[in-house]
Amino acid sequence: MNLPHLTKDFRELFSYEDMEGIRSFFSPGRINLIGEHTDYNGGRVFPCAITYGTYGVAKKRDDRRIRLFSKNFLEAGVIEFSLDELDHDPAHTWGNFAKGMIRYLIEAGWEIPAGMDILIEGNIPNGAGLSSSASLEMLVGVIANELFELEIPRISLVQIGKQVENEFIGVNSGIMDQFAVGMGKKDCGILLDCETLEYEYAPLKLDGYKIIIMNTNKRRELADSKYNERRSQCESALAYLQKQLNIRSLGALSEQQFDANIALIPDGILQKRARHAVYENERTKKALAELKQGNLASFGKLMNESHLSLKDDYEVTGIELDTLVEAAWMQSGTLGARMTGAGFGGCAIALVEAVAVESFIEEVGNAYKEKIGYEATFYVAHIGDGTKEITAEVE
Repeated sequence: MNLPHLTKDFRELFSYEDMEGIRSFFSPGRINLIGEHTDYNGGRVFPCAITYGTYGVAKKRDDRRIRLFSKNFLEAGVIEFSLDELDHDPAHTWGNFAKGMIRYLIEAGWEIPAGMDILIEGNIPNGAGLSSSASLEMLVGVIANELFELEIPRISLVQIGKQVENEFIGVNSGIMDQFAVGMGKKDCGILLDCETLEYEYAPLKLDGYKIIIMNTNKRRELADSKYNERRSQCESALAYLQKQLNIRSLGALSEQQFDANIALIPDGILQKRARHAVYENERTKKALAELKQGNLASFGKLMNESHLSLKDDYEVTGIELDTLVEAAWMQSGTLGARMTGAGFGGCAIALVEAVAVESFIEEVGNAYKEKIGYEATFYVAHIGDGTKEITAEVE
């Protein structure tokens, strides 16, 4: 991303003569290394921030107007509203993520006394499930925090981002995306307990290996409706277990406890959904232990087990993701591969030997196109920092 060029575009678009007061920011996307559909089940997740993300150039105004423009959604034009009119407006499309963030910051007691001009451009593939919405929410939150010197604790910004997603946009998601985007750390994964928000950074020493993001290029049309259905199924399974067990969430159970009490859940489908939530939560703990020991091969096996559980017990993969992952498993130099994100399209990730990356992309790409009929897109992921102000080019 050419930051000086973006700054030039900002000045031209909003008619600023000079650079005074113009500041630049970057907010990453995220991948989840392991621990899928566990966050809303009181379990753990293991995400990291990546160096693909959303750039913002911003300046305070002297009045109460907010003006937004995204180079990714040119057809939306400049989205403009006042600090006095912060209700959701379907006509404001992507701008509602920014508007919700500003509204809930003010409702939480933070003083935003003036408006802002913000120009945005992102390089997260749209609809890929790499959390472009959380990237945007955290970007706007950090911009407001820095421009108005609010000194908002980062965890508070993360929680407000989740509130925007749940209450303003209407997506019943957990806190993982905003947390990974806001709290990311270069060359580290984050083991996060979604129930308590306790977290631990895990150094990712990928010596000789690369994380490859594999985008199915299938938009996740089903993801939101199936997401809410799976969440409801897990809540139903939990309710059956709670008749006999004193637990707050599925994430409170060990594999052994779950297996010993599975008969409390009378429905086979609900058993499968709950089994995934419990076993996947346990995989995140095992992953931390293996990575602390530098056991990448063992971590890769856990990735494979995760995908099979998401395919067979949670049933959120689909032919596109399965084709990518199964082709990845066939390549020499692959330690592990799994879908990442909500499923039904979006992306998968693979841990691949660096010297094999070129042949991996070619072979997996050919297998995917032959079976699915169109091409997948591949990205080499670098693990980066969370949302921050920048003064120079981000890698």
